Amino acid sequence: MKIGFVPIDNRPVCYSLPEMCAGIDKSIEFFMPERAWLGDLVKCADREKILGWLESLPELDAIIVALDTVAYGGLIPSRRCSDSFEEIEKRVEKLCQILKNNGAKVYAFSSIMRISNNNINEEEKEYWSKYGKKIFDYSYQTHKLGAESCIANVIPSEILDDYLAGRKRNFEINKLYLEKQKQGIFNTLVFSKDDCAEYGFNVQEARALEKLGGFIKTGADEIPLTLLARAVSDFHTQKLNVAPIFLEPSQKNLISNYEDVSIEKSVNGQLELAGCKIVSTDNADILLYINNFEEHQGEIVMKVATKPFSGDWSLPERSYMIADVRFANGADNAFVHKLFEKGLGKAFYGYSAWNTSANSLGSLICAGVIKYFAKEYDDRAFKKLQAVRFLDDWAYQANVRQQLEEPDVEKIKAKMRPFETIISQQLEIKVDAKYTFPWHRLFEVEVNEYN
Repeated sequence: MKIGFVPIDNRPVCYSLPEMCAGIDKSIEFFMPERAWLGDLVKCADREKILGWLESLPELDAIIVALDTVAYGGLIPSRRCSDSFEEIEKRVEKLCQILKNNGAKVYAFSSIMRISNNNINEEEKEYWSKYGKKIFDYSYQTHKLGAESCIANVIPSEILDDYLAGRKRNFEINKLYLEKQKQGIFNTLVFSKDDCAEYGFNVQEARALEKLGGFIKTGADEIPLTLLARAVSDFHTQKLNVAPIFLEPSQKNLISNYEDVSIEKSVNGQLELAGCKIVSTDNADILLYINNFEEHQGEIVMKVATKPFSGDWSLPERSYMIADVRFANGADNAFVHKLFEKGLGKAFYGYSAWNTSANSLGSLICAGVIKYFAKEYDDRAFKKLQAVRFLDDWAYQANVRQQLEEPDVEKIKAKMRPFETIISQQLEIKVDAKYTFPWHRLFEVEVNEYN
């Protein structure tokens, strides 16, 4: 199978993780643009080079494309880009012609512009540092009341006008994508929404796109991975049957942080988008265990506590994978310790505790689908992927990150060594990793597992 993949940006979870997932099956020919061409926290992607790269690809079976990368230069630039609708439309038209000429099935996604409820401008325009929360409140109240909120009076008119113009442009571009789907350019088109609240312009836009026939999905960064799983699933005649098993079954109606649907709906939505069939345990090819939360989801880095896993864990005899979502942005230490006490066994299909529940689920299911359907399964590649997941999601996010005041590659290596020893024993491979901070912040670490 030949697959082209255009990531959201150059973060490890957006660039390296898809490549590692695809590497589980050596029969997959996986094409990605040069990492240096992609956007980051402050830089836009080189859109012309990416379009040229797409044009040069051989005939493929599937192309997964983050449309924000071509339209705006990436997910973060989609909130900052000053290009006009007409300028962006030209790039979209060129992209669509390239996709049509290739003849591959196209799996695409575009974001619905988020509205962060804070005054942090790290991923927003400069004025967000002073007016971000006020803009959020304005959006929330205007939608809720059905009329313009008086909060507009405390936001300078030029700032509010700029913000609303950017939103309108992005919304019109999303409507353009729907027209392209009707023309047969996209086989699957997903509109993503993250950092959701009950009310807001983003919620209004999502509903408007749904009325026009659009498919809306809560989440963002994991969606290209879920679409990769769908592309692989579509290449096979059979469906992968998956049985979700909640470790806190009475709590599966609770809503995760940064999401607007229950954890049960989030699980089912990710499985369905990935092309999997949800079945009972008796009919399952793979069991999906969800270490879900009670009362509310915790978040270690934000010092939001929640009750850790305290139940019994038995090593499954059948194929299984684990979404550890008791905490957002990091593993549940109590659960991982019990997991390692029993050992992972031979039926292990993967673990994830990356950031939001949707992030964890999408990345986990992607690797599981590729492993299940692999024509030339590479066990070494699978174990290296799992080493990275445990090192990042458990060792770093749930433990070492809290011990660092700033990105420091020497300190992190020293603190990660004990965890590397444990993971080496669990996966039965030698783990000796190199760590970097590609965006020069503690939020994400790049783990290069070697040896």
